[in-house]
Amino acid sequence: MKILTLLRHAKSDWDDPSQRDFDRPLNARGRAAAAGMGAELRRLGLGFDRIVASPSRRTTETMERLAAAYGPLPLVYDERVYLASVPTLLHIVQAADDADDRLMIVGHNPGMERLALALAREDDLRDQVAAKFPTAALAEVRFDVARWGEVDEGTGTLARFILPRDLAA
Repeated sequence: MKILTLLRHAKSDWDDPSQRDFDRPLNARGRAAAAGMGAELRRLGLGFDRIVASPSRRTTETMERLAAAYGPLPLVYDERVYLASVPTLLHIVQAADDADDRLMIVGHNPGMERLALALAREDDLRDQVAAKFPTAALAEVRFDVARWGEVDEGTGTLARFILPRDLAA
């Protein structure tokens, strides 16, 4: 069994139109959502063998806030995740170390949403992801495989979809 968790970065600040997209920080709502998601992941007892994240500022700030609430995380930053397409993200998943059973990717839309939809079989939870994958949302996809290289489109089952608005205050 391999478990892939997809986390979209928290809400970013758009106040400075001259700022590069890569350098946009989180806004106050995003900082709170990232901390809330970290606390929820800890409460649920979710663990991760490896986390691969975009190095954009809003993503690094999301992970800093999440880790402050969750605890230490096995995190690496990978430039390929920044605004990545589904084929790029799928390649990252398929190339993951088979010794790791729980992989998280932290990135951007539309990549996070499109990857979740591409990997998951049709069901009610998939319909919720298709309706909207907001900032700081998390989707967990499970695969009945022994190796990450066996993960492909339509082979996963969405096990959970957590929205920041659904977390306890």
